[in-house]
Amino acid sequence: MSGAARLAVCAVAATLAAACAMLPLVDGDTWLVQAAVLLAVQSAVGAVARQVPLARWLTVAVQALAGLLLLTVVFARSQAVGGVLPGPGVFGEFAQLLQEGADDVGRYAIPAPATLALRLLLVGGVLVIGLVVDAVAVTYRSAAPAGLPLLALYSVGAGLARGGGSDRLWFLAAAAGYLLLLLAESRDRLSRWGRAFGGPGRTGAGSAGFAAAGSGRAVAPVRTGRRIGALALGLALAVPAVLPSIDGGLLQPHGRGAGPGGDGGTISAVNPLVSLQNSLNQPENREVMRYSTSTGSAEDLYLRIVALDHFDGASWRASERRITDVPDPLPAPAGLAPAMRTSPVTTSVSASGSYGQNYLPLPYPAERVAIAGQWRYEPEGRTLVGDHGQTTRGVRYQVSSLLVEPTAAQLAAAPAPPQQLLREYTKVPQTLPEVVASTARKVTAGAANAYEQAVRLQDWFSVNGGFRYDTEVRSGSGNNAIARFLTDKKGFCVHFSFSMAAMARTLGIPARVAVGFTPGTPQTDGSVSVGSKDAHAWPELYFEGAGWTRFEPTPSRGTPPEYTVAPSPATPGPTAPEPLPSRSAAPAPAPAAEGGCPPQLKKDGGCPGEVRQARADGAGSGPSWPALAGAAVALVVLALPVLPLLWRTRVRRRRLRAGEPGAATLAAWREMTDSAWDYGIPPDESLTPRAAADRIVRAAGLQGPAAEAAGRLARAVEQVLYAPSPRPADGPAADAEAVRTGLRASAGRGTRLRALLAPRSATRLARACGRRWSRTTARLRPRRLAR
Repeated sequence: MSGAARLAVCAVAATLAAACAMLPLVDGDTWLVQAAVLLAVQSAVGAVARQVPLARWLTVAVQALAGLLLLTVVFARSQAVGGVLPGPGVFGEFAQLLQEGADDVGRYAIPAPATLALRLLLVGGVLVIGLVVDAVAVTYRSAAPAGLPLLALYSVGAGLARGGGSDRLWFLAAAAGYLLLLLAESRDRLSRWGRAFGGPGRTGAGSAGFAAAGSGRAVAPVRTGRRIGALALGLALAVPAVLPSIDGGLLQPHGRGAGPGGDGGTISAVNPLVSLQNSLNQPENREVMRYSTSTGSAEDLYLRIVALDHFDGASWRASERRITDVPDPLPAPAGLAPAMRTSPVTTSVSASGSYGQNYLPLPYPAERVAIAGQWRYEPEGRTLVGDHGQTTRGVRYQVSSLLVEPTAAQLAAAPAPPQQLLREYTKVPQTLPEVVASTARKVTAGAANAYEQAVRLQDWFSVNGGFRYDTEVRSGSGNNAIARFLTDKKGFCVHFSFSMAAMARTLGIPARVAVGFTPGTPQTDGSVSVGSKDAHAWPELYFEGAGWTRFEPTPSRGTPPEYTVAPSPATPGPTAPEPLPSRSAAPAPAPAAEGGCPPQLKKDGGCPGEVRQARADGAGSGPSWPALAGAAVALVVLALPVLPLLWRTRVRRRRLRAGEPGAATLAAWREMTDSAWDYGIPPDESLTPRAAADRIVRAAGLQGPAAEAAGRLARAVEQVLYAPSPRPADGPAADAEAVRTGLRASAGRGTRLRALLAPRSATRLARACGRRWSRTTARLRPRRLAR
C-alpha cells in the first residue's frame, strides 16, 4: 500500500473514530455504518483523483462533488435528475430536511430517534469533516492540522451527550484515530528517505543499525512517536479522573471546593430549562419521579429545581453562587417571619432511573434533606446540586419542608424588603424595551401596594389579558422577545413566567423565575406520579415576612395560589372571561397531571424548555447544534470556491501598495509573473528578468503598452538586483497592472474565468503553508534519531 493510500485509510478511520462520540445522541448505529460507507467512497474518489493526477484544489472539489452526489442518492433521490444528479429540487429537499433536523433536536431528548432529518445531519456532518481531514492530511500532506476538524466533530458529540462511563471510550477512540493519522504521516515521510535510521543494532554493542523502510521492524522515530502518543493518551485519561469538579448535566465547574467540612467552590449554571426541554419533547410522557407526602392536598406542592435570578434583558439564568456542604438542618428561609402561618410537610421521593439531573427537586422551602451521595448546598437559591457527577438518577430521599400559608392581608401589609435584596432582584438592563415597563404600569394602575400589583399582573396574564397558551408558537430571542410576546399574546409557561418576573422588577418588586415540576398526578396507592410533562416554570416574588412567594401567570396550567384568588362566588357570572381554548388542550396521558404541560410540548419546545424566546446568547435551546453545524457547513461550502479569488485579491493589493522603491519594484515583478501564471504562463525561475518578460510577451501575444510595461518592469528589476546604485523605477505597480490588463485582453473567456476564480498562483499559499509546517516539525524533531 502506498503512503498516500495508507494516509487516506487512516483519515477515514480517524474521522469515524471521532464520529463515535455522537453515537449516544441517537438510537441505533445504522447512521454510522451508512456514514462509513459513504465516507469510504468519497475517500476512494480522492485517491483516484490523486493518481490521475489532478491539481490539489481540483481533487478536493471532485471529492466534494462526490459527497454531494452520495448524499443526493441516499437522502433525496426522488428529487434528483435521473435519480443521481442534484437539481433545485434536491437543494430544496435538503433545506427542508435540515429544518426538520433542527426541529427534531429541540423535540427529542437524548437518545433521539434516528429520523431521516437527523441522519442527514449526522451523515452529512461526518462527510464534510472527512473531506476536510482527507484534504489536509492526504492531499496537502499535513496531518497535524487535521486534528482541528476531528476535535470539532468529537466535541459536538461529547458536549451534548454529557456524562456516562462511555465518555472516556469515545475520547480514547477519537484520540487514537488522530494518533494513528500522525503515525501514518510520519511513516510516510520516513519512507521517502529510502533508508531510515533504526535503533541500536543487535549485532554489536553500541553499533548503529539500519533498517530498510519496507522492513517489518518499526524504525526508531516511529517507535518513539508511539511511546509519546501512548503516554500522552494515558495522561489525558488519568489526570481528569483525579481532579475535583462538579461535572455533567447543567453545571460547569468553576473552581475547587474547600473539601469536607468547609465551604468553597462555586457553581456557574446555564439555563436548566434546556435539559427539561429534552424530557418534555420525548414522544411519550415518562415518569421522572414518584413521591408520597404527609400533606392532605398536594396541589401546592411544587417541586422546585432551581431559581433563575439573573436577568440581562434577553434571558433568565442562575447566577454564579458559592456552594457548601449540606447543613442539617438547612438555614431558615430568607424573609420568612416566625409569625407567618406554616405547616410542616414530610415528602419521600423516589427518582426514576431514567431521570438524571444535577439539581435535586425539592418542595420550597425545605428544612432538612436526608439523601445519600455527593451533594452540595447553594444557600441563596436553597438548592442541592450534585458533586463529582452525582445526579438524581434512581436516588431516594426524604425532605422536611414548610408549607407557607400567607394571607392576602399579610402580603398587602408586607414591609419594604432589605435594600441589598431589593437592589439585586429588581435589576433590569437598559436594553429592555420601554413597552415592558409601560405595560406593567398600565396593567397595575390604581394598585395600592406591591401585592396588588403582583396579583393584577398574574390575572392579566392568566385570565383577562387575552393571552393564550399555545405550544405551536415559535418563540423569538434577544431583547425584544418579551415585547413581542406581550404583543402576540401567545406562548408557553416560560414566556409567561419570564415576562411577569421582568415586569415585576420594573415595578420595584423583587422577582426571579423558579424551574421545577407541578405537583403531579395522584395514584390509587396514595403516591403521586410526576411525569416529564409536569415540568414547569413560574415566577417567585419576594414579600418581607413570607419570603419568596409563588405566583402562577400561565393560563390553564398549574394552580393559582390561594392567597392570590380574591373571594368570589363559586360560579362565575355570565360575563366572566373563560380560559381561551388551546390547540394543545387534549388530556395528557398518565402520569401527567391535568395542570401539567400539554402533549404538544414534545413537538414545540414548550414549558419550560422553550427558552429560545428569552435567550440571545445561545446558551438556551437557541439555535441547536445541528442548525449551527449546518450553517457552518453551508458557509464553508459557499466560501471554498471564492477563497482563491479572495486570497489572490488580497495579495495583489498588498504587492501593489506603495513602499520602498526597491521592494515595490520586486513586489510588482512578482505580481506580474503571478498574473501571467494565472493566465497559463507558469514562471521559470531559471530565466533572467528580461528573458522572463520576453517569454510572457510572446506567450500571451502582448502588444503596445502592455509589452512596453513588461520590458520596463524587467529592466527595473535588473536595476534593483544588480546595479550598485539602482535608479528609482517609474511606477512599477502601474506597469504590473498594465501587463495584467493586456493578459486579460488577450485571453479567452474560459481562461479569464479560470484566472479570476481559480488562479494558478494560489498554489503558492499551499506551498508556503507546507514549508512553514516543515520548519516547525523540523524544530520539534529530535536532533538525534538514532545512536
